[in-house]
Amino acid sequence: MTKTKTFPVFLAFLAMGFGDAVGPFVGLAKRQFELTNFEAQIIAFMGFIMFGLLSVPIGLFQDRKGKKFVLMMGLIVALAGLVIPLFGLSYYGLFLLTILLLGAGAAMLQVAGNPIMREVSPPGKYARNLTLGQFIKAIGSLSGSLIPFAAAKWFGMSWVVLFPIYSSFLLITIVIIGFTRINEQRFEHRQFASFKSCFSLLNNRFIAMMVLGIFLYVGAEISLSSGIPILLSTQFGIDLETWGLLGNSFFFVSIIAGRFAGSVILNYMAARKFFLLTAALSAVGVILLFTPHQSLVLAGILFSGLGFANVFPLIFSITVDTLPERNNEISGLMITAIVGGAVVPPIMGLVADLTSVAFAIIVPFLAILYVAYLAVYAQRLQTKV
Repeated sequence: MTKTKTFPVFLAFLAMGFGDAVGPFVGLAKRQFELTNFEAQIIAFMGFIMFGLLSVPIGLFQDRKGKKFVLMMGLIVALAGLVIPLFGLSYYGLFLLTILLLGAGAAMLQVAGNPIMREVSPPGKYARNLTLGQFIKAIGSLSGSLIPFAAAKWFGMSWVVLFPIYSSFLLITIVIIGFTRINEQRFEHRQFASFKSCFSLLNNRFIAMMVLGIFLYVGAEISLSSGIPILLSTQFGIDLETWGLLGNSFFFVSIIAGRFAGSVILNYMAARKFFLLTAALSAVGVILLFTPHQSLVLAGILFSGLGFANVFPLIFSITVDTLPERNNEISGLMITAIVGGAVVPPIMGLVADLTSVAFAIIVPFLAILYVAYLAVYAQRLQTKV
């Protein structure tokens, strides 16, 4: 019975990944609408900003209405955005509205999807299923690049074929989840969440540290994904538009492989112990990026991807398991922290301008060093308990 309930949630995770198509949209829309670089970057900003604006309010709303309700709402909002281009893609302003709604839907899906996985998972399997869900989300993320490539390469079609494909999938997912009964855990004698109660959680040192961990981890991941092609180009003379981008794809393929491996390993290893392992692998991978040898840098990309793969689901699941009765508020704080992806990369860019691209890797390294410290701290905290 549990499997029949996890399947619809996994479909929602796949749809969640469609929000990451905003990245490929920047270059594609720049050509489509003949945009300036500034106008093109507004596309990414419109998708990213919704995580910072919506996550906490949606988490509080979810505390009253339920996770399934918010999950359905996120799917519907994302679908509304994706339907707009079906009537024509000739106006840049309307396309920004598409991105805004897609980002809003993705934020809602993140807030609801991560904690609702706990409701449909067998006891002790939440971390495993959340990691598997993030693996499936990564497939949805890759589709934003792979579908336009396949459409142009083999069928001579435009990248806008994404919109009817995504819309159809979301519609099917809405129907399946709508008919799925999910019994959400209710905690009696507890008042509904408020902004005050939500942010008061940051008075809990462990939760505050874990939220900061999400902020820095996402910032480190976005920094590497955008910086790897430039690093390969400047350090080894690799063409930025071909093999340089392939290095970036290698990083994301490593993340996908790592998430699948993590979903298997977590059947046999406790989440906090695996957090130690994955944090150590992440740190080793980033250290290798400092080396002047191309083979070691490529190994660093691989290890970084494998290590980074499971940081988010592990931090999220470990934190929720400490205070399950506050899961909606925790989810809102955690998803808000995704804005680290908009804050840390510019810092890395500034360091690169002042020094070099190779030295600027110190920014994501310091971020992942904090995550490694967090893994040690979480393990010691459990030992004391």
